[in-house]
Amino acid sequence: MSTSTDPSPLLALPGAVPAEGVDAGVAWHYGDPLREQRRLLDGEGWVDLSTSGVVRVTGPARLGWLDDLTSQALRGLPAGASTEALVLDPNGRVEHHLRLVDDGTSAWMVVEPGTAAALTAYLLRMRFWTEVEVEDATAAYAVVWSPGEPLPAEVVWRPAPGDPLGGALSLVPRAELAALPAAAGAPAGSWAHAALRVAAGVPRLGVDTDDRTIPHEVGWMATAVALDKGCYRGQETVARVHNLGKPPRRLVLLHLDGSAELPEPGTAVLDAGREVGLLTSVAQHAELGPVALALVKRSVDPAATLVAGAASAAQEVPALLLAAPGGGAGRRAQAGLRPA
Repeated sequence: MSTSTDPSPLLALPGAVPAEGVDAGVAWHYGDPLREQRRLLDGEGWVDLSTSGVVRVTGPARLGWLDDLTSQALRGLPAGASTEALVLDPNGRVEHHLRLVDDGTSAWMVVEPGTAAALTAYLLRMRFWTEVEVEDATAAYAVVWSPGEPLPAEVVWRPAPGDPLGGALSLVPRAELAALPAAAGAPAGSWAHAALRVAAGVPRLGVDTDDRTIPHEVGWMATAVALDKGCYRGQETVARVHNLGKPPRRLVLLHLDGSAELPEPGTAVLDAGREVGLLTSVAQHAELGPVALALVKRSVDPAATLVAGAASAAQEVPALLLAAPGGGAGRRAQAGLRPA
């Protein structure tokens, strides 16, 4: 049986170039990354995200139990409904980001590569006498993303209406992954998917976050936090920062100067020569040109032109931050910024 660290069989396709870093194990592209990206922008194609983790929770008490452990209101979640949730530490910092869908008998969670084992271990520690079973199902199921209709699958996660990235995640048996190109057409690489994600301002845990990140900084208050639910670990921080409206940092979308060398993730972001943050994701978008996400200090003027490496950078407030509760300040700051 495959393991979560096995390379994808789609790396054997002609032209496949392996990805590196957190996405190692899938294809970065299949020979023509810009064309692959344009197909996704047109709502066609799909992306192999099979390095993602999959965790399954079964048992009659699963949704109430997960409600107690996460930031999301999950009691009464209808069969087939999708949502997002967070596991926070006692100080409200994000430990896990979950894309969750319940099929009526199981709650399925898609998580970042390499995090399923830790999430499974945490859930097992918190089970006590609750009637639930927890399984790391990464070895059995592969995750694929499609910009339009989901691929045929028993389990499909769909984002909320108005999600800036859109698309759908389909969980397919790993044994069927190699046959998908014949059934669903040619895939696009993680390079193309990353460009769409960055342009949409959608963060990734461990890529656009660090061990200090709280939900308010990256837009997860809009999608993964229920402010009117019962107690859970980290709730005091969530409520306090929401009420005060002063998270220490914020995620920004940067439109980089295309005439300069493209900076790497981890490059310092400067405001008038003063370091105010770091680039987290960098991509070449087929229509917008070079774009990036960065975590910067809250005090940075949203209208200021920043510098990353040799490139100047115009800021844009990501849609998720605008949609978050209390996002009016970000919405006002959007006035006068470079349009998407």
